[in-house]
Amino acid sequence: HNPRQSAAVRHRLPAPSRLRPVRFAHVARALCAGTPERDGVTAPPVTLSRRGLMLILSSPSGAGKTTISRRLLADDCNLRMSVSVTTRAPRPGEQPGVDYRFVKQAEFDAMVAAGELLEHARVFGRDYGTPRLPVENALRDGRDVLFDIDWQGAQQLAEATRESVVRIFILPPSPGELERRLRNRAQDTEEALAARLAKAADEMTHWAEYDYLIVNDRIERAVTEAKSILAAERLRRHRFRDAGRLVARLQAG
Repeated sequence: HNPRQSAAVRHRLPAPSRLRPVRFAHVARALCAGTPERDGVTAPPVTLSRRGLMLILSSPSGAGKTTISRRLLADDCNLRMSVSVTTRAPRPGEQPGVDYRFVKQAEFDAMVAAGELLEHARVFGRDYGTPRLPVENALRDGRDVLFDIDWQGAQQLAEATRESVVRIFILPPSPGELERRLRNRAQDTEEALAARLAKAADEMTHWAEYDYLIVNDRIERAVTEAKSILAAERLRRHRFRDAGRLVARLQAG
């Protein structure tokens, strides 16, 4: 949920200085088209069926997760955004069913009681949650789902389906830069801004619960690192359904 470049990506990737540049937009277009080129000749793709993954981006407000999310979605046809339900009112420019599904409190409470939400949390006095059915259908069909949620939602998703979850925490480069970004939004009173900064300090205590860490001091580098993580996670052995059959055919000659 929205309320609820960069240093080295930790734990699973080498430092950026050892990463070779990748033309991600070109790769994404080739994958979507399904016609990779080999030595200038179009060849049929070799594909393996896999289960989709759940890519979680979390950060304090102002660290840049929304911008990174939009860039990932624009460049990758196999990634879709999870549309959360919320009890808060729409903000200017938000489209129902696109940015959020806006519901009354009674409807939200009924969804929780019926087990229709994968996760839910209260942020700044409003409820947010992730509908279960659209996510489960996407994962079954091999499509990846992007989540812009806070640490509470990330914890619940990891508990519900750990092998499908990939968690990235995004940090600002400094306290001063975080405050500058929040002020530039010109959306909050001084009191609300102080509350967001205090909440940011609390949210950042959960960084160690995540699989990867990105410090967003340059947006282009942060986006590249997020794409690198997604590309690597898609190739994890346990996500493939029929790799064993391919290996058997290769062994048989």
